[in-house]
Amino acid sequence: MLLRRLTLCSRIPLDYPRHVCRLLTRPLTQVSQGRAHGSSFAHRGELRRAKRIVVKLGSAVVTRGDECGLALGRLASIVEQVAMLQNQDREMMIVTSGAVAFGKQRLRHEILLSQSVRQALHSGHNQLKDMSMPVLEARACAAAGQSGLMALYEAMFTQYSTCTAQVLVTNLDFHDDQKRQNLNSTLQELLRMNIVPIINTNDAVVPPPEPNSDLLGVNVISIKDNDSLAARLAVEMKADLLIALSDVEGLYNSPPGTDDAKLIDIFYPGDQQSITYGTKSRVGIGGMEAKVKAALWALQGGTSVVIANGTHPKVTGHVITDIVEGKKVGTFFSEIKPAGPTVEHQTEVARNSGRTLASLHPDQRSEIICHLAELLTERKEEILAANKMDIDLAVNAGHLPPAMLKRLSLSPAKLNNLAIGLRQIAVAAQDSVGRVLRRTRVAHNLELEQIAVPIGVLLVIFEARPDCLPQVSALAIASGNALLLKGGKEAANTNRVLHQLTQEALSMHGVREAVQLVSTREEVEDLCRLDKMIDLIIPRGSSQLVRNIQRAAKGIPVLGHSEGICHVYVDAEASVDKVIKIVRDSKCDYPAACNAMETLLIHRDILRTPLFDQIIDMLRTERVKIHAGPQFASFLTFSPSAVKSMRTEYGDLECCIEVVDSMQEAVDHIHKYGSSHTDVIITENENTAEQFLQQLDSACVFWNASSRFADGYRFGLGAEVGISTARIHARGPVGLEGLLTTKWVLRGAGHTAADFSEQGTMKYLHENLPVEQPLAVQRDSN
Repeated sequence: MLLRRLTLCSRIPLDYPRHVCRLLTRPLTQVSQGRAHGSSFAHRGELRRAKRIVVKLGSAVVTRGDECGLALGRLASIVEQVAMLQNQDREMMIVTSGAVAFGKQRLRHEILLSQSVRQALHSGHNQLKDMSMPVLEARACAAAGQSGLMALYEAMFTQYSTCTAQVLVTNLDFHDDQKRQNLNSTLQELLRMNIVPIINTNDAVVPPPEPNSDLLGVNVISIKDNDSLAARLAVEMKADLLIALSDVEGLYNSPPGTDDAKLIDIFYPGDQQSITYGTKSRVGIGGMEAKVKAALWALQGGTSVVIANGTHPKVTGHVITDIVEGKKVGTFFSEIKPAGPTVEHQTEVARNSGRTLASLHPDQRSEIICHLAELLTERKEEILAANKMDIDLAVNAGHLPPAMLKRLSLSPAKLNNLAIGLRQIAVAAQDSVGRVLRRTRVAHNLELEQIAVPIGVLLVIFEARPDCLPQVSALAIASGNALLLKGGKEAANTNRVLHQLTQEALSMHGVREAVQLVSTREEVEDLCRLDKMIDLIIPRGSSQLVRNIQRAAKGIPVLGHSEGICHVYVDAEASVDKVIKIVRDSKCDYPAACNAMETLLIHRDILRTPLFDQIIDMLRTERVKIHAGPQFASFLTFSPSAVKSMRTEYGDLECCIEVVDSMQEAVDHIHKYGSSHTDVIITENENTAEQFLQQLDSACVFWNASSRFADGYRFGLGAEVGISTARIHARGPVGLEGLLTTKWVLRGAGHTAADFSEQGTMKYLHENLPVEQPLAVQRDSN
């Protein structure tokens, strides 16, 4: 045993870091601290606990597109990820292809070189164009490529201070008990010594592959390709996770590329009959059917499996680490089927039901919303009881700050206000979907309309604010949009009851499934990747939540704001009474709100005046902690604590005070440090106010009014899905109008584009028609 350890350690370079040497000499009795082997992980999120991991690299992943040589860049990124996980105290093993391709490249080079030399000696000049390449036998290529492939792996892993060892196996090594025990012992020792085993079938001596006919039980699996090798090895070594990388995104219900092919997120053993397999990959001897059979065999043996794409240039650099982090990548094989539907199924059902919702008469959509408003008051005891459960759980857990507890809490007054807001939305729903925005007579009997239509499927992610659920649901119903809701776990009980009431209201016109509540263990980042199913994401919560969603949403637009750094500017000609009222309300009414004041800008002339003293006294009375901006601090002998950043959203009874010399300097300051949310000027000078309103490009700009007015309810929108600081689509408080888009409808009478060419008989009119004029009247007038 000691001799074997010394032999392995002799391969370690002298300049290896000391921590590596310590790991290599740790006691041999140390074993994996992962889960007890015997049952696979039930959910993706549990993959973070995987301690022993087998990574299988298919031929399509390792080889180049010409099947002659290795994809070095792709291989380097995979090695980096494996080394990273190895350094996180995981035990990594690689089952690799590529020896045949690497050997083919070497042998072709040698043959070409040999032929050119012989021809040169025979004819006196080179005749490369007449040379033909003989067919290369796969075993010979494997024999020629194994050493080079291993040398490449060793060189790459050395860059990360990671040692590797080569292990070649055949089918007999698993069927002979003594050989299998020896293989197991060797691999266990390599893992204990923090060495990454690089494992491959000994293709130089293995017989030709046979059809997979024996993948029937845990104890019967032949090593016919690297898929079956990886599965057998994972079970033999009691690995927690097998990651099989190929050239497809994962397992599809039909061959990839066909019209109805859908990527399967989670595959269960009983789903085999629903799969139609296509042809195998361009290289290798397996195929997706072989991968699935091997994966199910490993799953039966207690190892979790994920099949994913290892060739896509945008994901190869993090595909392995993403899988281990539990992200939704590829197809996850699980023995436990969840009780509820998948989020993909929920989204598809919501879209179909949403189309029916959009086709309802406006009166019917209004009836649904009014019924929901009635349910909020009629069933308030049920709602408040569920809310009390959430409050008690949050208080006992002790992890929610007071501001979050306040948002989480519902009361009879809150429910009544919600019902009032919903009834306002019901009225607005009468003139929303299908409204004609523009009507143009393009030519005789050719009329064009621009019509308001739903966006499609909305995903609204909100934290501990259950009152958001009925508000957003009502807006989605009024605008004819399907809705996917992902609420914070803190409000799980309240959200469940409110969603049940929403679906009860929707049932009155047969569109119950148009609003779905995601209650599965879906990560927000995974939801943000459903770019083919979700049309718009609306986050409702902290600035950190919004920023995270904006980063995660790769192909889906996000409507919202990441920060609410709102300013109030007190001009030299401001009214004392208005200043005190507006500043107090902007900061103290609801400090945690995104429209609360965070920075108070004061004109220099107000310093050392009674107005300034009154502002400071009022803030102190309200227990507002003051931070001094650089200019403000320079005027004071003993100033409050200096502000750390002028771009701070406090979300509490804190604010920054800064001094400016003019209205223009205030505008420049807001443009530099603001978040384009809501900004206010307090002045009696109308010209100064108008310049401020025109020059500032925030979503909401107010004159002599509190920043707290930036709210959909106060704007008369009934409710809002959020406040947007985006430059396109909706800006400011987003109500019903912000959830609509448009489509163009052209009504003709056999018109063609050729009718309007130089040789044609028709001319464009482009007459704008009043939208309230019935189309039938327009046609009669022609």
